[in-house]
Amino acid sequence: MADNTSNSDRLARDAQKRTTAATEIGMIALKPIMHFQVAMLRMWADSIERFAGNYEKGFEETVTAVEEQSDKDRAA
Repeated sequence: MADNTSNSDRLARDAQKRTTAATEIGMIALKPIMHFQVAMLRMWADSIERFAGNYEKGFEETVTAVEEQSDKDRAA
């Protein structure tokens, strides 16, 4: 009877060790993937900020050109 108990305890410990090892391997493999995804999100955010800045600059230039044209029309 004691032999069965120690045998099942050993099997449970072995299964737990395998699960722990597999989880550790998975986490090690996941780390570079997560770093890559974070880098891609940062690039995406930078691109959106750059686009927004260019859009605002173009909008301001258009408003300035329209105001100048309006001023010229009033002066004439």
